[in-house]
Amino acid sequence: MKILVQETDFDPGAEIAALHAGQPRVGAVTSFVGLVRDVNEGDAINTLTLEHYPAMTEKSLRGIVDEAMGRWSLLDVTVIHRVGLLNPLDRIVFVGVASGHRGEAFAACEFIMDFLKTRAPFWKKEGTPQGDRWVEARATDDEVAERWQQSSKKDPA
Repeated sequence: MKILVQETDFDPGAEIAALHAGQPRVGAVTSFVGLVRDVNEGDAINTLTLEHYPAMTEKSLRGIVDEAMGRWSLLDVTVIHRVGLLNPLDRIVFVGVASGHRGEAFAACEFIMDFLKTRAPFWKKEGTPQGDRWVEARATDDEVAERWQQSSKKDPA
């Protein structure tokens, strides 16, 4: 398991390779890479600044990954979340999951990402032509995460 909160960029290809390196039991690796968009709520976005409280953030991310590992048979997980000043098209988050089967890898990757959006204590500030503004939590993110509360484990495909 690898969990990093950092200002520096990451290499998704290297992270994917590391998830299965030397592990012949791995039958599937899924990953998600989130990027900074140049528009939100119809407004141009020039920058995105992410702030966090380090001790709380890392504990929260570890809890999310531990929960995923308890729900599915996972062989390895990597979560990298960037903080600081980012620009459109910058990579912001990487979630990678290795397991014996694709169904578990897909489900766990989606679960981790859904809970990163709702449980991880990051504060986002967008720089727009009209000035800076804090990004509010979205009800739709909570609704997506709620479906995981209703099932203890997704069926692998």
